[in-house]
Amino acid sequence: MSQHQSTIFVTGGAGFIGSAVIRHFLATTSTAIVNIDKLTYASSLDSIPEPARQTSRYVLARTDICDGEALRELFARYRPQGVIHLAAESHVDRSIDGPQEFIKTNINGTFTLLQEALRYFRTLAPSERKTFRLLHVSTDEVFGSLGPEGAFTEQSAYAPNSPYSASKAASDHLVRAWCETYELPCLISNCSNNYGPYQFPEKLIPHMIIRALAEESLPVYGDGQNVRDWLYVEDHARALQTILAHGKIGETYNVGGRNERTNLNVVDRVCLLLDRLQPSSRGDRSRLISFVADRPGHDRRYAIDASKLERELGWKANENFESGLEKTVRWYLANKAWWQAIRQSGYDASRLGLVAPAAQDGARLG
Repeated sequence: MSQHQSTIFVTGGAGFIGSAVIRHFLATTSTAIVNIDKLTYASSLDSIPEPARQTSRYVLARTDICDGEALRELFARYRPQGVIHLAAESHVDRSIDGPQEFIKTNINGTFTLLQEALRYFRTLAPSERKTFRLLHVSTDEVFGSLGPEGAFTEQSAYAPNSPYSASKAASDHLVRAWCETYELPCLISNCSNNYGPYQFPEKLIPHMIIRALAEESLPVYGDGQNVRDWLYVEDHARALQTILAHGKIGETYNVGGRNERTNLNVVDRVCLLLDRLQPSSRGDRSRLISFVADRPGHDRRYAIDASKLERELGWKANENFESGLEKTVRWYLANKAWWQAIRQSGYDASRLGLVAPAAQDGARLG
């Protein structure tokens, strides 16, 4: 990397959203990227295509964000102008079975990153301080469950209902405090449910695509009427680039696609697309849908009002749910080797999150 080249850190860059952010920056800017990722079960180096990984503008640092000394060395070596913080444990069902790792990564890891970013920030010249920014990427789940009307705004009260969302809420508050108390230039974004290429198979849409292709049952939680607002991951990557470059320090920006759908509707749409793009000799795949026990504390509805981001920074989603979902299904059909390798690596796709843990140490039960 050139010393005159703008550099940003992306934590969790081998994950689903992080890899989309890196692909977007490498394709549309001259910025150099340091991908900070400890490479957990949900990471995939193949989510960043080989040509991009070979460029001099990309570096992988296999580092845990809980390792302050390692982060300190990375800040000193690469001297970034910005940080996009995406590293997190993110699967709600896993957080129910094993909350300890969520507390460690999402809270303690964010604290450690903030401390090392602040240490680095204080070494910068006044002119460099003016351009440095840390963008913390969070979720709409911190706001809890909505009623049948309305949408989350940046003023919505926090009311997390799962260990995952509670850990993300805590990390949001830490970022806000470091910005206010220590004047570390931070921004926060809260996004709705992401979907698109390279999403790990435990998430709803890829899980249903892969199971449907295998003629396996399609388990829908509860009555299937839980509502989520869906955001195509490449639209989210553009939003994060926009917020990092043009957002106001200390502000929060909601990112959503204005695509509310029930979980049952999402599964139905996946079935219809697969029936059209790769028909089954056994008939319509909707016959595979089954209803299973609901998740404990399952929030009924999320919806994001992204008006502030649209109005103040000029961002707008390019994909509606229909166009984004078709692109997603086509990608999984065309890239079976990517997700088959995950399945063959020993990934356990069995149901999680059925029983809340009772162990005093928070360790995973079962």
